[in-house]
Amino acid sequence: MSTLFAWLGNSDIRASEDAGGADFGPILMALDTGGYERLVLLSDHGQQRTQNYAAWLGRKFAGAIDVRYATLRGPTDFEDIYKAASGVVSAALASSPGLKVTFHVSPGTPAMAAVWVLLAKAKYGADLIESSREHGVRPVVVPFDLAAEFVPVGTKEADEALARLAQGLPPAAPEFANIIYRCGAMKRVVAMAQRLAQRDLPVLIQGESGTGKELFARAIHASSKRKDAPFIAVNCGAIPLELIDSELFGHEKGAFTGAHTTRVGHFEAADRGTLFLDEIGELPLSSQVRLLRALQEHEVTRLGASKSRKIDVRIVAATNRVLPEEVRVGRFREDVFHRIAVGILVLPPLRAREGDLNLLIDTLLEQINREATSQPGFMHKNLSVGARNLLLRHAWPGNVRELHNALLRASIWAPGEEIGTEDVAEVLSLTSSSTDDTILGAALGDGFSLPDLMAEVARHYLDRAMDQSHGNKTEAAKLLGLGSYQTLTNWLLKYQPKKPGTDGAK
Repeated sequence: MSTLFAWLGNSDIRASEDAGGADFGPILMALDTGGYERLVLLSDHGQQRTQNYAAWLGRKFAGAIDVRYATLRGPTDFEDIYKAASGVVSAALASSPGLKVTFHVSPGTPAMAAVWVLLAKAKYGADLIESSREHGVRPVVVPFDLAAEFVPVGTKEADEALARLAQGLPPAAPEFANIIYRCGAMKRVVAMAQRLAQRDLPVLIQGESGTGKELFARAIHASSKRKDAPFIAVNCGAIPLELIDSELFGHEKGAFTGAHTTRVGHFEAADRGTLFLDEIGELPLSSQVRLLRALQEHEVTRLGASKSRKIDVRIVAATNRVLPEEVRVGRFREDVFHRIAVGILVLPPLRAREGDLNLLIDTLLEQINREATSQPGFMHKNLSVGARNLLLRHAWPGNVRELHNALLRASIWAPGEEIGTEDVAEVLSLTSSSTDDTILGAALGDGFSLPDLMAEVARHYLDRAMDQSHGNKTEAAKLLGLGSYQTLTNWLLKYQPKKPGTDGAK
């Protein structure tokens, strides 16, 4: 279904109120072309005036009219306009995935028109039209690409400060300030982490690889009463099985072959501080028994020792496994799980952090540039629009860690100051599996546009066909399974590949 999205403008209302006038107004002028089956009408004019206009329009337009009311702080408030328009379009596409979308830039304020252009080029891949008495209805051509996510930055710091006060949260520790986010899901997790930091309780952090579990653990420690004591991080999955007990609990000299000196274990080293047990789900069951005693009795016994030692340690554990499922199948002790899972944080994957990807791209690239300043041949790197769009469409199964590594590799390989689309595509091809590519594995949500993706595929094969046929449209049409060279011409005009060919058939 071809759908037109438009704000209700003053000129449209005047046209509906002029009983004998010949002026249709921009919206009816567009609908009168017969190219649309449905109108989604956004209005901030009040219910009565909007209903009057919709009733007048319904007598002249046979298609469906879907009215959506918007509350704006002002007709030029970009934040409110963006949120209202993007929300309406997203809802329409969610209910009708194959919807053909057009935005009308003429009705409403210049701010409304600007937002339509931004949404069309950067998010939804929609067509744009304008209408006027002089020129009628015609498409709007924007001869450049955009890459953007909406960021209400004007009062972000003030809003977060007020939210902390309202929730009774302490001022954020510097480590929490280093966690890069703006989405609602991460705001909730950070708020929970700040609360847990004030309580001397065990914390279990769950999340996929690369979501920042150690970053949260360090932030919790730094904003707790233990901040001046040691923070010891241990990767349980990286310790050889025969050394786990020695590493965690220590050993006496001569306790086993090779124990030439006494060794203090990680529990003792973290006394009065925080012990971060990363990938705790990798611990074997035998070591979990000793861990349980340390958690219950607040004491450890070194291997080869006869006496235990009292410890005062806060445990923050992390895993990318689902521990309740591990408990169910017998790979993790239930009593240990309940000891460590007092405070639980679940970190969202990057694909679920709407609005964060662009912010992370900019912050991480800035960090990479800063760290490379002193290196020979340093050039400050910037992303091209095409490269950014490619990053926005990637699924990021490795989350923030994968994003950082991809940006770092691209910054090293790009020969000039600009990281181009080819540089990013090459980097992503090295780590993407056949089922995780930029076409079938693209992340839905921010930056994703099905029309843009379809257009990218079309341009790719149009270019290949024109190359293979040496510009012969009749031959290229056969290669692509199109009915005639005229059909191919229409595709070339619509998608404008790099090699559009000649005007006539050969």
